[in-house]
Formats: sequence, C-alpha cells, structure tokens
Amino acid sequence: MARAYNRRMSAAVEHPAKSRVRRPRTIAETVRLVIGEILITSAVLIALFVGWKVWFNDVVFGASQSRAAEELSEEWRQQPEPEPAASTAPNKPAVLAGLVDGKAFGTIMIPRLGDDYRRPIAEGTGNNVLNTPVLGVGHYSKTQVPGQDGNIVLASHRTAYGGAFHNIHELRVGDHVYLETRDGWYQYTYRNTEYVLASQVEVLSPVPMQPGVEPTDSVLTLTTCNPFLSTAERIIVYNVFTEWFPRSMGAPKEIAHLMKKKA
Repeated sequence: MARAYNRRMSAAVEHPAKSRVRRPRTIAETVRLVIGEILITSAVLIALFVGWKVWFNDVVFGASQSRAAEELSEEWRQQPEPEPAASTAPNKPAVLAGLVDGKAFGTIMIPRLGDDYRRPIAEGTGNNVLNTPVLGVGHYSKTQVPGQDGNIVLASHRTAYGGAFHNIHELRVGDHVYLETRDGWYQYTYRNTEYVLASQVEVLSPVPMQPGVEPTDSVLTLTTCNPFLSTAERIIVYNVFTEWFPRSMGAPKEIAHLMKKKA
C-alpha cells in the first residue's frame, strides 16, 4: 500500500500538469467574476470622484474665492472715502443697504480658520452664489443686514465648491469673525454652536430659535450642512456683534495684514 502511494506521488511530481487539471468556469461563475470586477472598479472611481469633489475641488474653488475677496477689498481701499451710511450715532455701525441678488457686498474673515482666511459674501443663497468660484458665501435675503439689530444669517457649503464653512465647528469662545463692507469692518465674537434638523428654519428668526421675539442685539449666524458629506442636519454657529471699525479708522489689528496689497 505504501509503494502504491509512493508511485502516485512520484507520478504527480513527474507530471504536475496532470495533477492540476482545472475545471472550466461555468457561466454563472464567469458572470459573478465580471460583476465583482465591475463593482471594484466602480468603487475605485467613486472614491476618486469623492476625493476630487471634497479635496481638489475645494482647493481650487477656495483659492479662487479668496482671490475674489482680496480683489474686492482692494477695490474698496482704492475708492474715495465713502459717505457715512445710515446709523443713529457716530459710534454705531453703518447699516448696509442696496443688496442685489447674486452680487457681492462684503467679505468674511475668520482668523481661527487661518491667517489668510477670507471669502466674498453675496446676497442670496442660490447656486448662483454658493456654487461659483468667485462667491461661495450667501446671505439669507429675509434676515437682517450688518448694522441692524437682529439675525444676520450666512450660508455656505461644508464640502465642495470651496467649502468655505468646512471647519466652522472649530470656533472657540473669544474667537472673532469679521465682516468687511465698503463702509468698514464689523467685529463679531463667537458665542456658541448648536446642531439642528434641516427643517428647523427658526434659526433664521430675528432672535434665533425664538420666533416673534423682538431682537435687542445683533447676531451673526453661520450655517452649513452636517455631518460632512450629508445634508441631514445643519450646524449653526452664533456670533454676537462687539465692535464697529469705520473705514476711516483702518482695519482691526487682528486682520490688518489682510488689507495690505500683496506684491
């Protein structure tokens, strides 16, 4: 019996091809193999697309939006000193007026998000504002404007099209947010963050989340989708008005470096 076993093993060594005869694949196995390869290829392509959408697209659009904001600031810097806008007293902030849908009226600067963080702000929250390489941040037209008591609400994407509000969850107590307009700079100080459902439009009320209540101060509300790559919720970042810097006084020290023309 041992000799017979040894002869079989010897034959297998001398003729390995005979010991490894492959059975032809059935049609079902071939189909499964092809579908598997298609699924793997599709997954790779989707991953590449998401990477482009989330990273490369944001880098390109973000850089373009930053340049647009810089050019807007430079345009205001070169213009003659503007006539004082409507305000109740010299130390009161100018009240912005004459906003036109799709047209930039200001820039937003958030030092916590980078020393050079600056994006344009335009009226409206449609694709003509949020999905363009020269705007990216939009103002809800039915909310208050800089200089008014109430709720100034701005929106932007968390990812894609520049993702201007990608990292607003990083704001901390004491951080400042600046809005620049032709008249000067509005300084807001971070207060708190909350997460709400997309249907909770009460965040747009003059006093956020308290419809019908009369406002007594000015709040800047930043809104974007949450979590990343989802529209299920909204992240809401509240900031309160703390100081007004007319253009004649120059920019606040914290952002003065952004106002210097680059060589």
